[in-house]
Amino acid sequence: MTMALNETHAPELRSWVESANQPGSDFPIQNLPFGVFRRRSEGAQSAWHVGVAIGDAILDLHTVIDAGAFSAEPALAQQALKAAGGESLNALMALNVAAWSALRLSLSRSLRVGSPVQSTLQAALVAQKDVEFALPAQIGDYTDFYTSVHHATAIGKLFRPDQPLLPNYKWVPIGYHGRSSSIAVGPQQFRRPLGQTKPPEADAPVFGPSKRMDYEMEVGIFIGSGNAPGDAIALDQAEANVFGLCLLNDWSARDIQAWEYQPLGPFLAKNFASTISPWVVTLEALAPYRLAWSRDAADPQPLPYLDSAAMRESGAFDIELEVALQTSAMRQAAQPPQRLSLSNFRYSYWSVSQLVTHHTVGGCNLRPGDLLGSGTQSGPAPSEAGSLLELSAGGKQPIQLTNGESRTFLEDGDTVVMRAWAQRPGLARIGFGELSGTLLPARTA
Repeated sequence: MTMALNETHAPELRSWVESANQPGSDFPIQNLPFGVFRRRSEGAQSAWHVGVAIGDAILDLHTVIDAGAFSAEPALAQQALKAAGGESLNALMALNVAAWSALRLSLSRSLRVGSPVQSTLQAALVAQKDVEFALPAQIGDYTDFYTSVHHATAIGKLFRPDQPLLPNYKWVPIGYHGRSSSIAVGPQQFRRPLGQTKPPEADAPVFGPSKRMDYEMEVGIFIGSGNAPGDAIALDQAEANVFGLCLLNDWSARDIQAWEYQPLGPFLAKNFASTISPWVVTLEALAPYRLAWSRDAADPQPLPYLDSAAMRESGAFDIELEVALQTSAMRQAAQPPQRLSLSNFRYSYWSVSQLVTHHTVGGCNLRPGDLLGSGTQSGPAPSEAGSLLELSAGGKQPIQLTNGESRTFLEDGDTVVMRAWAQRPGLARIGFGELSGTLLPARTA
């Protein structure tokens, strides 16, 4: 589980792509996340390519491979990328940690100051501002978990003041199977969903647009090689089956959810749209930001299949998670998004490895490109809440914005912007870029 630091993590490394060396860049040479893009100027018929973010640019890996600019070490990764035709990362995800690490090392050496292939690679750079993104992978299946005990407790208090947490929460990672077809890459625009809701005073449900639209700040977990049907992935092998992490906004229609979620969980309240960030940050890039994972001594300790010394030593990640809101009025006035909350992935009650292991313990097979959602990531402080449902206390306490507007839930035209990064003195900043989504009015026909 513990991924050793190597030369790619050295804080003193500098790239010949000058923007990667700027303080505050999400994409220094120590990061090198993967995504799928195409040049906007070439139109909708142009081919998608796999790329790596470096500073404010993208290194087009297909151009690099065709030019023979890589060393021979990442041969498997190069073959996988060529076989995929540039449309997704699935073939690369299907490999193993050694192949991913070899490709990352070759990329790092090629992009460093003094690289002998600099002149060749310069022709393969594309400005990020000039591209559009596709989903990083073809997502076959999507499972959303519920890993923040602070979120679960806050939500539980709104509906079950006497028993905020259900008895199983601290024993088992809770999750539900979501809809992969409506996952899109940001920036995304989508319509306010329609569905059944039941007003408290009504005898029967009504049909119409959701009135309580919300976001959920989550971390997405992309599965790598996976497992065969009937097999299980042991806890200390779980992260060898994780390609990387992204940001995930699991949009939620809270009033539809309240009416439908019992007895089988969310359905139309969640299946209309989910947005992920374009870049997948590898676990290797995040190795300097690992933390010990712990469980309060007063809480039930994980069952043996969900517990190990290695997981406790370094199973958590120190990743800051920010949510900001830009209303339509703010956008028209050229005002930037306003921060609503700042939390951290280290507060997650269940680790990435525990989610993978629990998902497979009954024999469920995970496949390359499958996506797991962490569930809303909220911290212990009110300002660390990862949803409007928490921040507004179920709609009872409006959030005041600096331009004079207020919100309890999202209004048409609102854009939610999420960012994440890992950063400490003496280490390179590892950023996730930006995820944004805009709520449009409900359809009328």
